[in-house]
Amino acid sequence: MVASASWDAIGGWCEVLTVHEEDLPEVARLARERVDAVDQACSRFRPDSELSTLATGVPQQVSPLLAQLIGAALRTAEFTSGLVDPTVGAALRAQGYDADLADVHRRGAARPGRAAVPGWRTVSFDAETRTVTIPDGTELDLGASAKAWAADWIADTCAEELGAGCLINLGGDIAARGVMPVDGWQVEIDDGHAGPQGRPVISVVWPGGLATSSTITRTWHTTDGEAHHIIDPATGRPAARTWRTVTVAARRCERANAGSLAAIILGDSAPR
Repeated sequence: MVASASWDAIGGWCEVLTVHEEDLPEVARLARERVDAVDQACSRFRPDSELSTLATGVPQQVSPLLAQLIGAALRTAEFTSGLVDPTVGAALRAQGYDADLADVHRRGAARPGRAAVPGWRTVSFDAETRTVTIPDGTELDLGASAKAWAADWIADTCAEELGAGCLINLGGDIAARGVMPVDGWQVEIDDGHAGPQGRPVISVVWPGGLATSSTITRTWHTTDGEAHHIIDPATGRPAARTWRTVTVAARRCERANAGSLAAIILGDSAPR
């Protein structure tokens, strides 16, 4: 019998499901621990996170976890030819997204600014020595890849070390591993706008990843109108709202998430 647990974390909601009910407590415990560890490593909004305490302009060694997260962000940037870029932190801050979204909403509309996006290739990173150099004036934001990478990380461990068939859902970044339910995992795509026939459902019947990106969720008001969190590095501003929602399936959630974000930014040029 499928079992599930959910909680709020990393600026949103998290959910774990297991094919067998007896696996849920250990899967949920591991997932909570790892989500908390990721938040401690790379949150932009925690002054005590490892990412927030990094200096700029000098090489420095980072923890094994932050090294993995930086590596995932740079892989995503390379795979998308720079469309999904981790150096958009200052641009997000200039648009008003400089705190948890609930706090941004509470303070009301502010005038958006403009900040350049230096580009992911300006970040020097050596995975073997875990050494990173962030140029002066560059603010990293790993949010575009961290949840997807973490979903894969958690799901891999649950399947390989715990032997559990599971689905890990970190705010819409989904990784499924191990044995599947008889009819697969039935994933409802929820962007807040159900049609007359309800929301679409995708049957996940393979071990892999599913990611949804949207321009109508994770939004806030500015004096120039509503803004959203997907930044086009070419402009330093939220991407044009050509697409409301894009869902991509792939062998890894990290890759699916890269594809869905890139499609939002590409707009009409996105591969069908």
